[in-house]
Amino acid sequence: MSHMRIGILFSVALLLISSGGAVLSTEEGRLIYFRSDKGIPTEAGSLPEQLDSPDVLHWRIAIESGHSTPIICNDQIFLTTYSRSTRELATLALAPDSGRTLWKRIAPVTRLEEYNRSTGNPAQATPACDGQRLYVFFGSYGLICYDLQGKLLWEQRMGPFQDEYGSASSPVLVDDKVIIQQDHDANSFLMALEGKSGKVIWKSERPNAVRSYSTPAVWTRNGHKELLVAGAIELAGYDPSDGKRLWWTYGLARIVIPTPVPSGNQVYMASWTTGGDAGRRIKMESWSEALQKWDRNGDGRLSRYEIYSPDVLERFFRMDIDQSGDLDQEEWERGAAVFQHSQNGILAIKPSNAGGELEDSAVIWKCSRGAPYVATPLLDHSILWTVKDGGIVTKISAETGDVLMERRLPNMGNYYSSPVSADGKVFFASEQGVVSAISNEPNWRVIASHDFRERIYATPLVSGGKLFIRTEQALYCFQKQE
Repeated sequence: MSHMRIGILFSVALLLISSGGAVLSTEEGRLIYFRSDKGIPTEAGSLPEQLDSPDVLHWRIAIESGHSTPIICNDQIFLTTYSRSTRELATLALAPDSGRTLWKRIAPVTRLEEYNRSTGNPAQATPACDGQRLYVFFGSYGLICYDLQGKLLWEQRMGPFQDEYGSASSPVLVDDKVIIQQDHDANSFLMALEGKSGKVIWKSERPNAVRSYSTPAVWTRNGHKELLVAGAIELAGYDPSDGKRLWWTYGLARIVIPTPVPSGNQVYMASWTTGGDAGRRIKMESWSEALQKWDRNGDGRLSRYEIYSPDVLERFFRMDIDQSGDLDQEEWERGAAVFQHSQNGILAIKPSNAGGELEDSAVIWKCSRGAPYVATPLLDHSILWTVKDGGIVTKISAETGDVLMERRLPNMGNYYSSPVSADGKVFFASEQGVVSAISNEPNWRVIASHDFRERIYATPLVSGGKLFIRTEQALYCFQKQE
C-alpha cells in the first residue's frame, strides 16, 4: 500500500489493516471478533516450536487470497477470501481437524472497491461470531449475517466508500449488537445494528474523521461497557447503547490502523504514519501561500496539474472531498490541519469519568519509540509488545512507558500481522512470510523462525493446541506431536 499498509487489517490494518487472534468457542453466545481475546487465547494448549519439522504440519489447504484473520467458533473456522481470477468475494467455513470446506458463500458484489494492488485486498475485515450467527463485512458490499450452517439471515448494504485503499475495519460485538466503524475521506460513521435482524439501532456521524482503518475495542470500566474508537488524530469512547461520544482525546497519527488495547482503568493506543515524527513532520503551506505559488489560472482553486508538491500530490485524492478534480480552501485547510495535529507514538490514557475532552493529565505516559504502523500491540504481564516495519520489536513497561528492550526479528520486512502470545511464546509473522516465535521471558530469545515463502497479512490463530497460519495461498494447521 505504498505509504498505507493494511494488515488487516491493513490488519490494518491495518489492516487491515490491517489492522488479532481468536479463541475456540463451543459455548452458545460467546462473542468472538478481531482481537476480542487481546492476542492472548485462553485455550492455547501446548504448541509446536519448530514449524519446519515435517511431523508438526497437521494439514495445509489451498485457499484464495485475503487479509482477514480466521476465527474459530462452535468448532468451525471462518474466514473471507478474494479470488483474483474470478473477482469473487466469499465467506468460508472449514473443519479445524482437517481443513475440509464445510460451506462457501459468495457475496453478490457488483462493484469492487478500490484497493492497493500491491499490498491491499478486498477481503480484509475479520469475521465476528456470537455462537449463533456469523457476521462478515466487505467494503465492496456491506455487512452480511449467516447462521453457522451458511444460511443467509440478513444483509445491510453499504460501500464502496470514498477511499482508494478500501475498507479494513472489522465488525465487533457488544451484547446483542454488531458495531461497524468506517472512517474514510468523506461520510465517516460508527454504526450499531441488531445482531438478530440487522436493524440499524443507531448511527453516529463522524464528520471530522478522515481515513483510518482501526477496529474498535470493547472496554468495561466501572461496570459499564464502552466502545474505544480510534481514528485520525483522535481516540474516543462511545456509549454502545446509543452511540453517544462520551470522551475524547487527541495526539494520534493522521492515519490510524492498530486497535486500542484496554486494560483495567487504562487504554493503550499506538499509531504511526509518515510525516508525524518530531523533526520529520509534513507541513503544508497556508491557503494564501499555496494560491500564490500554484494558482496559475487564477481561479482560486488548485488542480493536481498546478501543484508541484509531492506531499500534496500523493494525498490529492483524499483531500479532494467532493471529487471535483481540484481543491478549494476548505478542502486544503482540512488536509493541512490533519498534518498539523498528527502525532506518532504510543499513549497510556486514563480517561476521567467527567466526560468531554480529556485533560492533559489523562495521558499517563507517552513513548515515542516502537510505534507500529499496522500491527496492534500485545499487552501481556504488564509488558506491551510492539512490532513495526523493519522487524523491530519493542518491549515497553505498561506501568511507566519505559522501553525495556528493542530487538530485530530474524526477518526485517514489513509487519501487518499482530503479535499473539501463547504457550510461553510470542508469535510474529512478516509480510514476506516468515513466522518467528520469541520466548515470552525477560531476556530476548528466538525459539524458532520459519519461512513460508508466501505472503502473510493475517494474524496467527491459536486454539486447542493448534497453530493456524494464513498465507495468501493457503491455511496451515500445526499441532505438536505427543
